[in-house]
Order: sequence, then C-alpha cells, then structure tokens
Amino acid sequence: MESMFALATGLSLAAAVGLNAYIPLLSIGILSRLGLIELVGPFDLIGHGLVLAILAVLAIIDFVGDKLPAIDSGFHALGLIISPVAGAIVTLSSQGDLVTIHPVLLVVAGLIVALSTHGSRAAMRPIITAATGGTANPVVSAIEDASALVLTILAIFLPVVALVVAIAGAFVAYRVFRRATSVWQKREA
Repeated sequence: MESMFALATGLSLAAAVGLNAYIPLLSIGILSRLGLIELVGPFDLIGHGLVLAILAVLAIIDFVGDKLPAIDSGFHALGLIISPVAGAIVTLSSQGDLVTIHPVLLVVAGLIVALSTHGSRAAMRPIITAATGGTANPVVSAIEDASALVLTILAIFLPVVALVVAIAGAFVAYRVFRRATSVWQKREA
C-alpha cells in the first residue's frame, strides 16, 4: 500500500513539474532540508544548500520570465527538455526504499506525465497570448505557479488526493483548450 502512495506522490509531482519545473524540486529540497521528508541518495542532493540556491535562482528567473509574453515562449521551449527530466527526477525521488516498480518504468512515467502536462501548457499559451494580446499571460502563469505549488504540497502530504486533482486538472485543461480553440477558429473565420 505504501508503494501505491509513493507512486501517486511521484506522478503528482511530475504533473506539478509540467506546470513549473522548479517549484516541486525546490519544495522537496526544502522539506528534505528541514527533515520533514527523507530523500534517498542520490536524490538527497536536492536538499543540499548549493542545489537549493541554484533552484531558487532558477525559480525566480522562471517566475518572472514566464509572465512576459515575448519571453515565455522561449521558457516553454526550454521546458520541453527541463520538465521531462525534472519529472523523472521527482518521480524516482519520491519512491525511496519502496520501489516495487522497475526504475526505468518510473522514469518513463515521470517523463510522460511531466512532458504531457508541460506540452499542454505550452500549446495553450500562444492561443491565450493571441486572444488577449498577451495581457492574460501573467494571470495564467500565476495560476500555473499556484497550481504547481498546491499540487506539490498535496502530492507530499495527501498523494491520492493530489493524483485525483492532477487528473481532474488535466480534464479541465483539455476542455478549456478545446473550447478556446473552437472560439478562436470561429473568430478567425
């Protein structure tokens, strides 16, 4: 049963990484540093002071850059590489000594979840930018950041709830994207 909670934690963290790659990594690093969670090697390095400082700087850069309509596209392009890697890391790091699933499968699952979440986010942003002239980008980015933080906290402390929230969020995002796309296409016609 514990391994199922660990898997729910890992996959939920990977979904959060797709929204913001640095918030989940920084969060688990801080919680590990405070002794609230335990990360096994080599993932315990995430709690190292230097790694936390680097993650904090990257998180700040991403936080600011993602709010700017002209720059956010570049961040999303980089995220196509960063998010899947971070997704694999958080999925594996959450398993600890409970690994009952082959690590390669966990890596693939983390990659897929983070990439699909990030890919959906990156696909929606140009439509939002075009529809609002970029004025909605800071709001949408802030919602993504807050969602990543909430999902990260839920993944760590209530993993099953986090997994349900992640799946529901994916469904809602899909519906919103479909509706926005059809409205945009009608407007263009």
